[in-house]
Amino acid sequence: MKSPEPRLSSSPISGPSMRAIPASARIYELLRERIVGGEMPPGAPVSEKELAERYGVSRTPVREALLRLADERLIDIFPQRGTFVSHISVEALRDGMVIREALERVAVRHAAAKVTDADISELRLILDRQQASEQASDWAGFHAEDEEFHRRVAILSGHPNLWRVARQEKVQIDRCRVLHLPISGRREMVMGEHRAILAGLAARDPDAADRAMAEHLGNVLPGLDELLRARPDYFDADVRTTSEGEPAAVPLRTVRRKDRPTR
Repeated sequence: MKSPEPRLSSSPISGPSMRAIPASARIYELLRERIVGGEMPPGAPVSEKELAERYGVSRTPVREALLRLADERLIDIFPQRGTFVSHISVEALRDGMVIREALERVAVRHAAAKVTDADISELRLILDRQQASEQASDWAGFHAEDEEFHRRVAILSGHPNLWRVARQEKVQIDRCRVLHLPISGRREMVMGEHRAILAGLAARDPDAADRAMAEHLGNVLPGLDELLRARPDYFDADVRTTSEGEPAAVPLRTVRRKDRPTR
């Protein structure tokens, strides 16, 4: 049975140095996870009122979360028509891969120069958990450990913000990868590529770690053409038209931020 939606408390996280996490940030993370994981498919309507009731908050933090998701091209906001989960942007996929490769190759080179034996052991544990998820056909767990491996490499580089930027820019890639994991034979290859990255790190060899990371990221989306054929409804069309043949409305997210009307 599906677990009930979480109600968001306004109380801060326990601990003397912890600040309260704004409701809008928590709603953003919850919705982002549902969209990336495919629980909210492309084209699904999104209601501010229903989300506010579901999470036990006012509509203001929901609206703030939706605007943030719109900036990530995960939500389309159409004036006078409604709000919908966006289709996957092929253009954003390609841009995301260029940005991700640039950032993560820098991160792994820096990490190779700083990594300790304890760090290597921690990375091995992550890959062990990923292997266990693969054997259990736990695709969500496999993806989560994949994310954790790359996040830890960024942290070990001494520049953790590299992962924050990469995570945001690769969100359309993640949507494709989640779609592809259950039907792909690539999971074993991913594990081998991760082990090659780890070997470069363990050898404290920035060049080897960089080569392994470049090869890994170059293979992230080998099945894009297959996905485009199998699930065209999940992707942006170059030109969308209405049933009457007229051009479709342009969502607010395509308007540059500086040109948006003042609220």
